[in-house]
Amino acid sequence: MLSLGFDIGSSSIKGALLDLATGATVASGQYPTEEMAIRSPQPGWAEQDPEYWWECVRKVARTLLSSPSVDPKQIISIGLSYQMHGLVVTDRQGSPLRPAIIWCDSRAVEIGNRAFATMGAEYCLTHCLNSPGNFTASKLRWVRENQPEIYNKIAHIFLPGDYVAFRMTGEPTTTVTGLSEGIFWDFRSASLAARVLDTYQIDKSLLPRIVPAIGVQGELTAAAAQSLGLRPGTPVSYRAGDQPNNAFSLNVLNPGEVAATAGTSGVVYGVTDSPSSDSGSRVNLFAHVNYATAEPRLGILLCINGTGILFSWIRRTIGAGNSYSELNDLAARVPAGSEGLSILPFGNGAERMLENRTPGGWIIGLDFLRHSQGHLVRAAQEGIAFAFRAGMGIMQSMGMNTNVIRAGHANLFLSPVFRETLATVTGARIEMYDTDGAVGAARGAAIGVGAYTSPQDAFRSLRQIGVVEPNSRLAEQTRSAYDLWERRLSRALEPES
Repeated sequence: MLSLGFDIGSSSIKGALLDLATGATVASGQYPTEEMAIRSPQPGWAEQDPEYWWECVRKVARTLLSSPSVDPKQIISIGLSYQMHGLVVTDRQGSPLRPAIIWCDSRAVEIGNRAFATMGAEYCLTHCLNSPGNFTASKLRWVRENQPEIYNKIAHIFLPGDYVAFRMTGEPTTTVTGLSEGIFWDFRSASLAARVLDTYQIDKSLLPRIVPAIGVQGELTAAAAQSLGLRPGTPVSYRAGDQPNNAFSLNVLNPGEVAATAGTSGVVYGVTDSPSSDSGSRVNLFAHVNYATAEPRLGILLCINGTGILFSWIRRTIGAGNSYSELNDLAARVPAGSEGLSILPFGNGAERMLENRTPGGWIIGLDFLRHSQGHLVRAAQEGIAFAFRAGMGIMQSMGMNTNVIRAGHANLFLSPVFRETLATVTGARIEMYDTDGAVGAARGAAIGVGAYTSPQDAFRSLRQIGVVEPNSRLAEQTRSAYDLWERRLSRALEPES
């Protein structure tokens, strides 16, 4: 038997087929092979076409099924991971009314700030565990205020994963995990956040029906099955945002466990059973995939927007045709600290950990006589690791101490410089595993249909492939570089005179 997982990212759509007997990945693929375009029609905006996501899902499915050894009849479940906090609005026929407003779009920051002031910190931080910020509810309010002709036609609002599930099953559904990431969920009342809906004047009928994150959510329609090359009636049985799913993929389900990822954005995600919150809402709490009212499991999420997208920008602009692997080799030839060069990786929209400020990306201390391409690459990777360290300080103030970080062997975690810098500057051991978001979604879907009896059963085959310890030899040099980076960040955040 096989389980199929999709990861609906902002860079590409990935897919994987998991053999449930062995735990092995029998096929994997992605589309497009280069980074998916993000349109920015105005500064601070970020949009994608949800119908293009579906087209990419179709192409990935067809690629996975192209192997003669893969029989679609053996696929018993489908799972979805997706880019968080986005907004898709559709009419009654399910057709998108405008491009999706995705996670790194900053247009609704002020709307969220006004709502936070109106509802008050006590309500927002104890009931929603976050300020409304730039999350999905605020984006929907932006559409209401600025595009009323579109808003008045809306029949359904979806997160990106909800939209893809709708295309598969024909049923508009969501999860508590998804509602919490959109700031639509009240943890105190265990129901829709009525006060948020009232403040934003959002009709709750626009929100889809709630289904379990792990469990049967619907079945593949005949039309979707024909489009994907799959069997009609195949259950869709798992759905989670990419960061809760990344944690799930690494078997991070219990309080005190921590996962990290460094794709387009960078995230540290720790599980807690305590509904605490940061007074500045610089890190966020959402319902984890195994959340239950009687046994709460919450994800503390630190997000740095400018992670893999910074490395991608470096490759496009100064990479001189080098692959990511070749750039990693260049970075490794430069000493820790990049000989005084610092990069602030904050050029991809409003940064939550900086209280929704948009300082932009900075290259500081550039010396034309000393610094080379390798220095810029290393400074970029160090700057990303340093941003992780700064954000983890906020998590620590909330009681989340990080001694071990689990990560998949992908994206920036493929870089020895990034891994070593992160371990050294945080003092945490990094455990690397052979998994990714699509494989995690496939595992979750198999649990959802009962093919695995428990997460423990599902993760028996999860394979650790390496460990990175803090490098004591580089500790002082790395700490000095971090202190310099932190001082430069403070200066970059000072108001202009």
